[in-house]
Amino acid sequence: MRAPTMLIDYSSLLYRAFHSVPDSIPMHAVYGFLSMLARLLLDHRPRALAIAVDDDWRPAFRVTALPTYKAHRVAEGDDEADPVAPQEAVGRALLRALGFAVVGAGGFEAEDVIATLARRCLGPVAVVSGDRDLFALVRDPHLVVLHPRTGVSTLLVVDEAEVTRRYGIPGRAYGDFALLRGDPSDGLPGVRGIGEKTAAQLVARYGSLASILAATDLAPAVARKLDAGRDYLAAAMRVVLPVANVPLAPVALTLPTVPTDPAEVAALVAAHALASPVERVRQALAACP
Repeated sequence: MRAPTMLIDYSSLLYRAFHSVPDSIPMHAVYGFLSMLARLLLDHRPRALAIAVDDDWRPAFRVTALPTYKAHRVAEGDDEADPVAPQEAVGRALLRALGFAVVGAGGFEAEDVIATLARRCLGPVAVVSGDRDLFALVRDPHLVVLHPRTGVSTLLVVDEAEVTRRYGIPGRAYGDFALLRGDPSDGLPGVRGIGEKTAAQLVARYGSLASILAATDLAPAVARKLDAGRDYLAAAMRVVLPVANVPLAPVALTLPTVPTDPAEVAALVAAHALASPVERVRQALAACP
């Protein structure tokens, strides 16, 4: 496969870095993200790259459809006490100053930006994220998800065969499976009484959620649970699946050859002791085709 366009889920990797890099290192989440970025550039030599950001981590259209969506995080005050937020802002500014395409959209999450950019790409796409929601985008041979295991030095390549191996479902059916199963960590309960095993069995047998809901040969208990969950499923369809038609302005995803704002790079590097990881990124860019 020729060099792909790489779409990076900024928040996913930044939080991973925050929890894996010692906090004795100044700006350790950004330090770790830049180190991961350099490794990705060297290992995968992408022909183009974008870094997708959450301009809204709890979009109104998802909350309107399902008020439980990430509601527990609001109740816990995570959005106010998030220790990563100051580093997130510094990292964004530095990445933009270095010349990377940092792409977000008001009212949408990074997963929506990634889905939209992926749809626009004509060649192969590699999405880097620890968010399983993005498995719904997997399409052979167009798009794979590189799912971090250890930093980004060990990445699980999630293609259709891997989706089937992990979940026992058709490789393009992860989105339907996720709708049925739910995700409590995001405030998505799924269909009551339909756990991961039953959801996988249903999707494996019928192929899609639409076919499951239209089936006339379901076990009576399962049919009752699905019938009771129809309103939930109708709402969840607007919440769980990444949106692939975000109104993004045209954006160039070419790799930077020189910083777009050298003075800003120098200022941020000096202020936050980031010379080492920035130099690794520069060397990695120089090695890319």
